[in-house]
Amino acid sequence: MLPLGDIICEYDVQFHCYADDTQLYVPVKPNDLSQLRNLENLGVIFDSRLTFQPHIKSITKTAFFHLSNIAKIRPILSLRDAETLIHAFVSSRLDYCNVLLSGLPNYAIRSLQLVQNAAARLLTKTRKYDHITPVLASLHWLPVQARADFKVLLLTYKALHGLAPPYLSELLTPYTPARPLRSLDAALLVIPSINKKSLGFRAFAYRAPYLWNTLPLHVKEASSVENFKSRLKTHLYSLFYGLP
Repeated sequence: MLPLGDIICEYDVQFHCYADDTQLYVPVKPNDLSQLRNLENLGVIFDSRLTFQPHIKSITKTAFFHLSNIAKIRPILSLRDAETLIHAFVSSRLDYCNVLLSGLPNYAIRSLQLVQNAAARLLTKTRKYDHITPVLASLHWLPVQARADFKVLLLTYKALHGLAPPYLSELLTPYTPARPLRSLDAALLVIPSINKKSLGFRAFAYRAPYLWNTLPLHVKEASSVENFKSRLKTHLYSLFYGLP
């Protein structure tokens, strides 16, 4: 065992050594969260109230830094090359672990939406005061909130079809009415009761069936993951932009 491992074991902390990293596993009780400030795990910053504001601020700062650098060379880039850079340095950060942001109020993720708006303006050379929604629609970019919901719904589809870890599948229960109703064929899920004053409405056990039950049946009945992703994006695109 590494000398570092001996030191860690003295404090009764579990750990795992990788080739270039060492991760510590510290159990935290819910009541202990109020005693903590920010914790970072897999690149995501968790605050004590799970608002993810420190994480969002970090993403925003980094994304605007990269957009500023891309803007300096945008005049010599083709549209395709510029889009590749934006997806690599900006969109990837907006999408990373964004399932955690599903259910946050619009004001909480506004800065992330401003990042996406700025990226769209830079890519298409749209003027600062031109309306951005048609630009996003033309690029077929879903808004930040829709991208987070997309990820939740994709996990839900996989969980229902045995393509996700059991701990996710166990959180979903198909709805069975007490007597024959039209809802029997709607592929609905049971939405658990929650305390709306808590953060329960953002938990996967609630958020997943809540979003799933809003989907049209033809989206739910997709025959494969790729088919589901295609139908889901089309549905969300129409929902947010009001376009076919």
